[in-house]
Amino acid sequence: MRFTAPIFVTGSAGRLGQEVVLLLRQRGYRVIGADLVLAPTTDILLDIRNREAVLEATRGCGAVIHTAALHGKHYDLQIPRLEFVYTNVEGTLHLLDACVAHQIQKFVYTSTTSIYGQALVNPHQAVWVDEELPPQPRDIYDITKQAAEALCRDFFEKEGLETTVLRVGRFLPESPNLAANHRLYRGLDARDGALGHVLALEHPFSSFEVFNIAAGSPFEQADLPLLKHDPTAVIGRRLPEATHIYQQRGWTFPSSIDRVYRIEKAQRMLGYRPRYTAQYLLQE
Repeated sequence: MRFTAPIFVTGSAGRLGQEVVLLLRQRGYRVIGADLVLAPTTDILLDIRNREAVLEATRGCGAVIHTAALHGKHYDLQIPRLEFVYTNVEGTLHLLDACVAHQIQKFVYTSTTSIYGQALVNPHQAVWVDEELPPQPRDIYDITKQAAEALCRDFFEKEGLETTVLRVGRFLPESPNLAANHRLYRGLDARDGALGHVLALEHPFSSFEVFNIAAGSPFEQADLPLLKHDPTAVIGRRLPEATHIYQQRGWTFPSSIDRVYRIEKAQRMLGYRPRYTAQYLLQE
């Protein structure tokens, strides 16, 4: 599926939003980047909590990719819960309503693997995290992201708007050692995150779908008990080259791995093939 009308991208100044805008432009799409912050990838300043402004800004667009949100780090900064509701739920609703009003065909929503929440906690072994794992939100960030996912499903089923949800893994700024550790089981490069979004944009859906988007993992289900208590042994078996490279670089392996994000559904349905994996970082 290709779009001749502009693709509207919220959160265009963020790490993921910037990469989405850049990849779309690279692929020949016209893009309108919207954010509260100026950036080379921001075309208009927009507060998604302003319903009328959202309605006007999205006029004439062919699709929306919605990456903007208040995140877990904002919760740590003591931002009130109500602000999360205004931005993550009401702001998403404004965009969905605008899509219906303007007959926009497609809406790709950036959710988070964080909404799995308490389901990620198992004292005995690492948790196998595919899309069948029921979310158990832990805080207002998780709660509002799950609510926005439910809104996307509602608009798919009741309004005929082709909505798709991507639960993205961790893509925070990190040291090379920590980034490599996280890419083994839960991390994501924002460039691969952008690829997942563009693939979801271009793929036609006859049903509402949710996808995990992460770097992938070399681990198997049989590894889960040992990953929790002795991941070094598992890493040495699944990635034999890692031991020497870590020693050479003065890096340390994680002392425990508590989860393994699975991306088979995105690989199968979207053709998603992340490039910036743990193996990639080991070869740099």
